[in-house]
Amino acid sequence: MPTMTLEARGLRVEVGPSHARRDVVRDVSVLLYPGEITALVGETGSGKTMTALSLLRLLPPGAEGSSKTLRLGDIDLAALSESEMGRIRGSRISMIFQDPLAALNPVRTVGFQIAEPLIAHRRMNGRDATQRAAELLAQVGIPNPAYNVKRYPHELSGGMRQRVLIAAALACDPDILIADEPTTALDVTIQAQILRLIRAETARRGLAVLLVTHDLAVASTIADRIQVMYGGTIVERGKTREVLGAPNHPYTKGLLDSVPTVRRKLTPLQAIPGSPEGVAAIERGCRFAPRCPYAIERCVREEPPLAEVSPGHESRCWVFAPPKERS
Repeated sequence: MPTMTLEARGLRVEVGPSHARRDVVRDVSVLLYPGEITALVGETGSGKTMTALSLLRLLPPGAEGSSKTLRLGDIDLAALSESEMGRIRGSRISMIFQDPLAALNPVRTVGFQIAEPLIAHRRMNGRDATQRAAELLAQVGIPNPAYNVKRYPHELSGGMRQRVLIAAALACDPDILIADEPTTALDVTIQAQILRLIRAETARRGLAVLLVTHDLAVASTIADRIQVMYGGTIVERGKTREVLGAPNHPYTKGLLDSVPTVRRKLTPLQAIPGSPEGVAAIERGCRFAPRCPYAIERCVREEPPLAEVSPGHESRCWVFAPPKERS
């Protein structure tokens, strides 16, 4: 097992007015390793992005986060002041957002936006930073970087804008890269190119990557490990081939059954019954129980722990957990 780059345990994020707070992330752990991609998978509203933002201590107004452990190597991120954390963001931990057109400043050239973290964190002068920006554009596969470094975001295609975001995120050689739905707005061909780029840069730089996605196909293509999230908590996690090859939790099984494949030609897809709406308001028991066809009385009364179903493979389920957890 490689040395852990980032260790976050007991993450919790609460939102809402003081008299009616509710947790949208509850007791979540994220462990990232150099040279590996960990996928955080779940449907919209499951708490994936809030989890990612809590690692950066960059939650939106009205949200409050806490953790039992939040460490980057030997640095206790939870103990840092806001100014100290600001020196970590963009330097040691970088993030790629899902909408490049919204993330990029429309009145600044892409070269300026890639050079900006180099000037802020590496104290480079403007000329050297711009030259380095052009080199980074070349590394992420943008042709004619000397010309494109002077262009504005609206002059580039969606795929090129996403590559610009990746170049900016990698500019300061971070230890951690968080990619929040980096291929959502792209067509299938460009999506595959961006995934290959992230995979290649992870291996080349020894990055520890957290990939936030709702797409199991994306996770299965690129991720070494996977964490399946539902209702603000992790319901199953382990190595990707084990979790997707032999899913244990009913939610993971439901997600896989709803994905179309050529092997199930002319066979109706199996949708997960019900809706995740209001799941954060469930205070007791398993949050998936209202939608689960296997739920028993204990599922409504007690939240199951994450239990090991095979070495390195954990699941949060009373019905399919090992016998020792059913007592």
